Amino acid sequence: MNTDSSSQPSILFTPASIGPVTLRNRTIRSAAFEGMCDHNAPTQKLYDYHRSVAAGGIGMTTLAYASVTRNGLSFKHQLWMRPEIVKPLRRITDAIHAEGAKASIQLGHCGNMSHRSTAGQIPISASTGFNLYSPTFVRGMHKDEIEAMARSFGDAVNNARDAGFDAVEIHAGHGYLISQFLSPYTNHRHDEYGGSLDNRMRFMRMCMEQVMKAAGNDMAVIVKTNMRDGFKGGIEIDEGIVIARELEQLGAHALVLSGGFVSKAPMYVMRGEMPITTLTYYMKTWWLKYGVKLAGRFMIPTVPFREAYFLDDALKFREALKLPLIYVGGLVSRPTIDKVLNHGFEFVQMGRALINEPDFVNRMKNEDEVRCGCDHTNYCIARMYSIEMACHKHLEGQLPPCIVKEIEKIHRHDPQ
Repeated sequence: MNTDSSSQPSILFTPASIGPVTLRNRTIRSAAFEGMCDHNAPTQKLYDYHRSVAAGGIGMTTLAYASVTRNGLSFKHQLWMRPEIVKPLRRITDAIHAEGAKASIQLGHCGNMSHRSTAGQIPISASTGFNLYSPTFVRGMHKDEIEAMARSFGDAVNNARDAGFDAVEIHAGHGYLISQFLSPYTNHRHDEYGGSLDNRMRFMRMCMEQVMKAAGNDMAVIVKTNMRDGFKGGIEIDEGIVIARELEQLGAHALVLSGGFVSKAPMYVMRGEMPITTLTYYMKTWWLKYGVKLAGRFMIPTVPFREAYFLDDALKFREALKLPLIYVGGLVSRPTIDKVLNHGFEFVQMGRALINEPDFVNRMKNEDEVRCGCDHTNYCIARMYSIEMACHKHLEGQLPPCIVKEIEKIHRHDPQ
């Protein structure tokens, strides 16, 4: 592989395929949670946002995150994929297609990252335990529940087809349910679903069997997988490559290479500093608000941001795999995007860049050295857990003084 990426012509605006689906260029809006759902159903805000990203030139935009069952919801303003929301979702996919882009939806189950009030029951996971970051007690799944859950993934894909989606992205990373089975940190089972990595992959195989069957030959299947969990005792690169190869054998059309555990190492996923004042300002549960104020800095440590922060790890996967790979993590400028693509990745995903600037892709057509205006203060991330996502730069004059002060402080610590 030629590593002198600067000498190669850009492929950014050339068409490319993921399974049966061809995108007009190499860009994908990553499955970043929008928080734009009332009663677990899509809203006009969700429609407007994804239409704007499609109009902004993206190859494919991804709605996030849709739970395959009620008990897989981590927030009350998330999508729950079910027949009742197919029609309003079809309105969104029609608008995306009208702008020339493809439409994808991320499907998953949050496992232990929920509460009884949201999930409708005690949260479930690979094993029984306590999730400090929720905080909540968690019950290990019974074998019949595991089999039923795998079928739910297939049902969700069928609903996605009815809603007009071209692709689905199965969430098998970030400490969500499939990831909770894969990781030795959360999987302490002593049956055929625990112990060896081969056993820990069993639930993933069951889900993928149902997903591929439902996807048929006309839908693209993408899987988000962890290269490493981001902390001692979790999955590391060697196991991450084994999992990725298994997904390749199971028929996945492309992989999104990510890392981190939302309930253990959240900023390993997103990088930068979590603005605790912003996070707690929008919280409505008083005890959680004050608990995070007291312990938030300890629970959510800062991980420094740099452009393309997952690239070194992702290159190891590129060498080990043949299927199309989608790079995600810290892409905010055209030169870095071209560099990543010229290292052998077929597509790139962006999240925060497109929250800040939905038409960033169109602007890259005309400016070789363009950089989006995202400064990675992570206001959008801190806000989306309680209300809809938004970039602080779009809210000038609307933010309370305490949040303005926090953003200024983050800028001083880590100027972009």
